Amino acid sequence: MSETVASPAAGVSDMPPWPQRIGFIAAVFGMFMAILDIQIVASSLNEIQSGLSASEDQISWVQTAYLIAEIVMIPLSGMLMRILSTRVAFTLSCAGFTLASLGCALATSIEQLIVLRAIQGFMGGAMIPITQAVSFSIFPRRVMGSVQAVIGMVVTMAPSVGPTVGGYITEALSWHWLFLANVIPGVLVCWAAWTFLDIDKPNHAVARRLDIIGLVLIAVFLGSLEFVLEEGPGDDWFASDRIVLFSAACVLAGVWFFTRTLRSDHPIVDLHAFANRNFALGAGLGFVIGIALYGLVYIMPLFFGYVRGYSSLQIGQVMFVTGVTMFFCAPIVGQLSNRLDLRVLLFCGLMLVGTGTMMNANLTVESGFWQFFLPQIVRGMGLIMCIIPASRIALGTLPPQEVGNASGLFNVMRNLGGAVGLALLDTVRDIREDFHWNQLIPAIDTGREVVVAEIAKYQAMLTGHVADSYHAAVAMLVQRVSQQAQVLAFNDIFLWLGLIYVASVPLVFLLKRIDA
Repeated sequence: MSETVASPAAGVSDMPPWPQRIGFIAAVFGMFMAILDIQIVASSLNEIQSGLSASEDQISWVQTAYLIAEIVMIPLSGMLMRILSTRVAFTLSCAGFTLASLGCALATSIEQLIVLRAIQGFMGGAMIPITQAVSFSIFPRRVMGSVQAVIGMVVTMAPSVGPTVGGYITEALSWHWLFLANVIPGVLVCWAAWTFLDIDKPNHAVARRLDIIGLVLIAVFLGSLEFVLEEGPGDDWFASDRIVLFSAACVLAGVWFFTRTLRSDHPIVDLHAFANRNFALGAGLGFVIGIALYGLVYIMPLFFGYVRGYSSLQIGQVMFVTGVTMFFCAPIVGQLSNRLDLRVLLFCGLMLVGTGTMMNANLTVESGFWQFFLPQIVRGMGLIMCIIPASRIALGTLPPQEVGNASGLFNVMRNLGGAVGLALLDTVRDIREDFHWNQLIPAIDTGREVVVAEIAKYQAMLTGHVADSYHAAVAMLVQRVSQQAQVLAFNDIFLWLGLIYVASVPLVFLLKRIDA
């Protein structure tokens, strides 16, 4: 979006009026709720499963349904803004999210909860890109660093603190309050958005030329893609008939959608924003950022849960370091983004995330809070230095009328990065764990002195407690090897995640400079 730098004489006259600022703050709160609810149930799935008598396969859909519905809605937000106006589109999105949250809390079966979570994700999904589009529409460039710092804090902190907040709420109250907690804030955000976010007028003519076939195709394409990425690792990918079926649907719908969209005069989603070099590269970097943003939030609880046996609250306390770091760094990075070349910040951010991730590539079975403390600080600084410049670089050179649509595409790319990252992390973890197991298991040779000594030590511990102390001792030794294989697999993941970030650094040199 091309913006004119304010002259000193202009003072604060180029700032939006206070009602619009209040409306923007309300939108930020709505966006925070929508992003937070992706991860808020992560640490409470066991309690939800017990409360609704759900199976292990069913309970995973509490998150999957939300993610699939959200990623379908995000790119449609630009169209909704044009048809309904920003105020109406955001208010309807927030109202639907709030009512669905209430429904989730009142659900009496897992089937009801899954359907309502899908509605919650679909309705809330529009709040994320609309908020970003509003920031570029109403604020002048000279304060854009501070504005994007606020959005950056929300985008990064919400998924980071989600499991922690969810764990505390569930332990103090019950899992129902994970959803009830949205009701009062949701009502307040709806009122504030309707009252203060009146920044444009609807264009109902857009609805008359709405591409219904394109709408169905994008829903099938993105929904199937998200399903395959979410369920693929657990279903052993193409060994599963349903993964093959959804993959075929994804490919067919995707080819048809892109062909139709690029040829249409009135596409459901305008892809021509990708012709802008900064937007295309910025969206690509957003994809990479999504891998770490959601991947690290996913992989760290797995390490602490499987290897260390931490509770959800203990895991949340460790991961809180990243959120705190981003919270305090965001205002500083926001100010720096107004003074420095955004490409410099992005370069430093990618290097910091890569370095901070690789710092955890030497974990042991004893690694805990302090082994993750400094790497989380480095990663937290890096993430906020990536997110703020990336969004400004991607959206900052587009004309105002394209920002709403492009904001949806940018957020889809980030979410897809997270989905692809999670799928790859699960798959790589399984492959590398098997690899290290096969490398380590030959070491349990009952003819080796050290193995005999360990078995004897375990036997002494187990004598009088189990009938067959020898085989129980061997089983304990095998369990140790399995744990070591898990740790080595996690080390591989942290190393490779870090290398992905370092490898993406050259893309920064292809970006055009945006004057701060």
